[in-house]
Amino acid sequence: MTDRDPLSAVSPLDGRYARYTEPLVPYASESALIRARVRVEVEYLLALADLDATPLEIDDDKREKLRAVYEDFDDEDAALVKQIETEGTETYDATNHDVKAVEYFLRERLPAGLEAEQWLHFALTSEDVNNLAQRLLVKPAVEDVLLPALRDVRDALVELAHTYRDTPMLARTHGQPATPTTFGKEMAVYASRLGRALGRIQWATDGLSGKLAGASGTYAAHHAAYPDVDWPTFALGFVDSLGLDHEPLTTQVNPCDDLATLFGALQGANRILLDLDLDAWLYVSDRYLGQRTVDGETGSSTMPHKVNPIDFENSEGNLSKANSDLDFLAGYVTNSRLQRDLSDSTVKRNIGAALAHCLIGYEKLQTGLGKVVPNETVMREDLEDTPAVIGEAVQTILRREGYTDAYERVKKHTRGETVTMADFEALFADLDVDPAVRDELEALTPASYTGIAEELADVQ
Repeated sequence: MTDRDPLSAVSPLDGRYARYTEPLVPYASESALIRARVRVEVEYLLALADLDATPLEIDDDKREKLRAVYEDFDDEDAALVKQIETEGTETYDATNHDVKAVEYFLRERLPAGLEAEQWLHFALTSEDVNNLAQRLLVKPAVEDVLLPALRDVRDALVELAHTYRDTPMLARTHGQPATPTTFGKEMAVYASRLGRALGRIQWATDGLSGKLAGASGTYAAHHAAYPDVDWPTFALGFVDSLGLDHEPLTTQVNPCDDLATLFGALQGANRILLDLDLDAWLYVSDRYLGQRTVDGETGSSTMPHKVNPIDFENSEGNLSKANSDLDFLAGYVTNSRLQRDLSDSTVKRNIGAALAHCLIGYEKLQTGLGKVVPNETVMREDLEDTPAVIGEAVQTILRREGYTDAYERVKKHTRGETVTMADFEALFADLDVDPAVRDELEALTPASYTGIAEELADVQ
């Protein structure tokens, strides 16, 4: 196997962004898929040996050597499997079939003295092997790579929420000035949403399921060879031993509803982060967020002063690509013509690419969050320049005091007008209210009108 120079890579995932996608190589590469197939075939062979019905016997020493075939699987092994598939060897003609190549490879790796060639891939269809192998890769890819990256993003949001819990900020609804909030509370919203999304992803990952039921899902070959064996129970135990749920009723293919559920859960998390990317970009644009500069970094090829929000933009692009791919995958892998067609085979090879775009998006967002610094001075100045936002508090207090036209009074003084605190003071002076109520109204300021945002920032 030859390593292609990243500059010659067809996809940026293995080129420009290779350093970000490296953690997924053990789960998304073709070598990883071949190794997973070898694992399934070896463990299935051992499971057959445990059946009283079969004459196959494998002692502990040979079991250890068989498991070492996939545990110690390396690039040379992967290259040999690929050679058997595409070129052939002195022993085997080219199979032009990836799973059959694995079977022949294992014939060459059987421990000395173990006569088990005929039991390799016994009564299986290639989809029995592939659906299990793919899930043995997807599951740890999500649990060991994507979920930790997402938790890092959530932790960064929690830290921002706690650090800036009482930093007042003008909120905008419909893009217009609205009831003030705090920067910390807004970050807490995203931390809370992401926390729930993490739970949905974990639940979907825990529910990944595998099938082992033969060419049409009927256990026909298994039953023909050993009709007295309870093959569905055997399959349940075998699939469970791999850490997967058992899919009991299928055609030749696993219906992949489990994968579609997982892809949907990932999309949900990505949509939350896309929302955050857009908000962060706008906060940078409004100068609510400053960005720490990186020595030597260039923001623009012509404007030396610029510090662009490139990490949020890159995250947005990759998460959008990921969601497009995940949506396509979820819709495609759950369909099959009658009992089987092969179009899904090439599509499933792109699952790793979708996960890779997710990972790049998470890493870039994490980098962006690590660079930003809330500009409290700009935030406060913006609040002071927008006193009209206390109008909500004023009309609500007046409603409490019995003013049926409270909303209309405040609207008349504020909507579409350039409002100052002096205008509110004039309004307060004309009110027939107790002095304590007038004091309450006069104490209102945009910076202090943040409700319990400070407390909410501690809730994730």
